[in-house]
Amino acid sequence: MPGRGPISTATLLAVLLTVPIAASGCGRGSNDSGESSPPATPPTASGTAVSPSASPTERGFQAKIKKVTAGDLRSSWRKGCPVAPSGLRMIEMTYWGMDDEPHTGGRLVVNAKAAEDLVSVFKKLYAMRYPIERMEPVDKYGGSDFDSIEANNTSAFNCRNATGSSSFSQHAYGLAIDINPCQNPYVYADGHIAHKKCTKYKNRGRKDPGVIHAGDKVVKAFASIGWGWGGTWSGAKDYQHFSSSSG
Repeated sequence: MPGRGPISTATLLAVLLTVPIAASGCGRGSNDSGESSPPATPPTASGTAVSPSASPTERGFQAKIKKVTAGDLRSSWRKGCPVAPSGLRMIEMTYWGMDDEPHTGGRLVVNAKAAEDLVSVFKKLYAMRYPIERMEPVDKYGGSDFDSIEANNTSAFNCRNATGSSSFSQHAYGLAIDINPCQNPYVYADGHIAHKKCTKYKNRGRKDPGVIHAGDKVVKAFASIGWGWGGTWSGAKDYQHFSSSSG
């Protein structure tokens, strides 16, 4: 039939021309889905992507410094304390738990002048994945230092006297922090520990998570802001205690 050959040729050319266009379209689609840059999650051996449990941003250290009022410190502050609520700050931060996972909602009440320095310290502890059992103001425990320790709670401000003294503790100024107080107990000069479940940690050779040792990264992190460690005291040892002075 006249014209049949040219029509077939034109049809063939049209088909051939559509092939690279279709391939180019698939290429753009693949690039849009991540081929032009590394995928958000690595593929498994079977070739399927696995969603991470948390993104790097979610797992990174985060901290906010907030003002507090007397109403926030109903059990830990009273009139006559050496620092007013206006001189204190609440640090809300992430921390690594004993389950080796990041936790949000950590809260530590500290002296306003030390807040930024302490954020830098806890950022270092987070980076080294130093585990903390819990981090709550002692008001959660009615201001009871004993109950806070029983819960192995990491805390800072509490308007109270130093152990065995009639003078204010550095905690009353928001210038002391007790970290994992069960793994790092207060040991009286006679070797006594007030919290029975923590007595095994009198053995400072233990390597349990949260145990602080002389010269380790935790001690060095606080030393970087000029804070000392109660584990170096003569007589009684306060292994949980870090402060701007020896009180």
